[in-house]
Parts: sequence; structure tokens; C-alpha cells
Amino acid sequence: MKALLCRAFGPIETLRVEEVPSPVPGAGKVLIDVKAAAINFPDALVVQGLYQAKPELPFSPGSELAGVVLAVGEGVTRVKAGDRVIASVPCGAFAEECVADAAQVMPLLPGMDFDLGAAFVLTYGTSLHALQTIGKLQTGETLLVLGAAGGVGIAAIEIAKAMGARVIAAASSAEKLALCRQVGADETINYAEEDLRKRVDALTGGKGADMVYDPVGGAYAEAALRATAWRGRYLVIGFAAGDIPKIPLNLALLKERAILGVFWGDSVRRDPASHFVNMKQLAAWFAKGKVRPVISERIPLAEAGAAIKRLASRQGMGKLVVLPEA
Repeated sequence: MKALLCRAFGPIETLRVEEVPSPVPGAGKVLIDVKAAAINFPDALVVQGLYQAKPELPFSPGSELAGVVLAVGEGVTRVKAGDRVIASVPCGAFAEECVADAAQVMPLLPGMDFDLGAAFVLTYGTSLHALQTIGKLQTGETLLVLGAAGGVGIAAIEIAKAMGARVIAAASSAEKLALCRQVGADETINYAEEDLRKRVDALTGGKGADMVYDPVGGAYAEAALRATAWRGRYLVIGFAAGDIPKIPLNLALLKERAILGVFWGDSVRRDPASHFVNMKQLAAWFAKGKVRPVISERIPLAEAGAAIKRLASRQGMGKLVVLPEA
């Protein structure tokens, strides 16, 4: 089979598609014919050796996929050969075949194509966990979303609207903000041209946002925290800007603000039951048309490395999906 391989941690440009042996599912594992696999920002960090988890070399990046079950290992009863499924994996999704833990495999939802399935679990799972479990977003509250045209940003907009919140979307171009309005944002801010804090104050009558969803970090983090209301909550999702900000803690003290970390991957491992409940909620919203991944690019396996680099440089919008059979 063909797979995108990382043979040494380093520049994204070194990734190559190679012929490798098909994997074999061991006990508790499922072998999947990969029809689609989504690119996420951590993929760029993993291949450069910059992520907290470092897979054993060589490996294929990619952590979420959709496809058809080819075979199951000993003890697997939840799925069978021929089932259409979605799966989350530590790595290995950018390949024609991939082995997943049976506990991380779920049926492809009714009305969901493989590309939508591949783009669903990580971004929407992260955003629902962040907004509901960690941030406890309430109906009528105002949410400020940074990096709002990215995969997790769009998911945060749609989920917040489904929860009854008002959403202010912040991004770096008119094109990105148009997409944010398309998926339901009430107000938008171009933080490449406008003062983020002043604009939030203007849009909230001086009160500030009740919650900030920040997958970007970098230069906008402190301004976003300053733009929160009394007892506002600031959700730390990730650092797509590349820089981990150093926040003056007096900003938390002055308005009794809360800075809350969000680590969806580890939360799934520690509390799989809550993850299952969240996925049921997301499935119900998908069936009602309240949430739906926005796929901006569908890419053959040969172009996956270049697409990872585009996402790392924050050039993409929505989700970029690899189609190994294209």
C-alpha cells in the first residue's frame, strides 16, 4: 500500500509517499481501508518533532479518518468487515490502510460522506468539550473565537450557536470572515486591521466577551484576555501562531477571569464515557443540520505534504482532507 512517510523529524518538505507493507490488526484492533483523512494543525508539529507526543520512526502522520473496515483483530465485536466507519488514531491516517483501536472507531453517521466523517471527530469533539465541559458556555453569553475560519474555529462557531450563544468571530482576512458569517457568526473582527480589544468592547457595549476560544495564541492572546468580561473565561486550545504567549497573571486577578486549559485528546483517554455522550450530541446536531464540517480542499495523497505545510502557515480555511485513492 501507499503511505505518506516521515522518516526523520524535521522540515515538512521531507515527507514522501512510499510503498509499505499493509498493517495487520492485532487483538482489539481494526484494519480500515482509508477513504478520507483530515489534516489538523498537530500533524505539522508531529512531523517536525515539536509535538508533546513523538511517534516511533518511520511513521505516517494523520490522526482522523473515515473508511471501510477490512478486517478485525481478536476480541473485536463492535464492528465487522464491510462497516463504514470513522476512526481516531495517534498517527497513520495518511495512508491507503490504517489500523485503529476498536474503542476509537464509530459508525459513519447517516447522511455523512467519508470526507465529512474524516473531518468531524477531532475538531467538533475538541470544540464541544471546550465550550460545554470546560467553559460551561450558557445560552445568551457572548463567545469570542480567534482563528475562527480554521477547522476548530468553525466548529466552535457552529456549536456555540447550537448552544444559544452570541458569537464574535475574529480572523485575518475578509475572505475568512465571510466564511465565519456563512456558518453563523453574529459579528466579525479582522484582527489584522482592527484593534481586537477595542472592537470587542464596541460590540459588547463595553462589557467584554463572556468567553474566549483561542486556538491561535501568539500576539492576540493577551488582547483577547483583556477583552473578556468580569469573570470571563479564556480557553487555551492551541498555538497555531507558533508562539506560546506569556500572560500577566494580574489580568486574571483584576476581573476574576479564569484561564482554562483544554486537552481533548487526554480527556478522551481519561473519560471515554463523557466523550461518547458528546459524540451522541454532535451526531444529533449533524442530523438536524446544525453542525457540518466545511471542507475547503480535497487532496490526493501525493499532495498531502504540501497541504500540511499550507495549514501550518495558516493559509487554509475550514478542513483540508486527503483522499488516498484519488
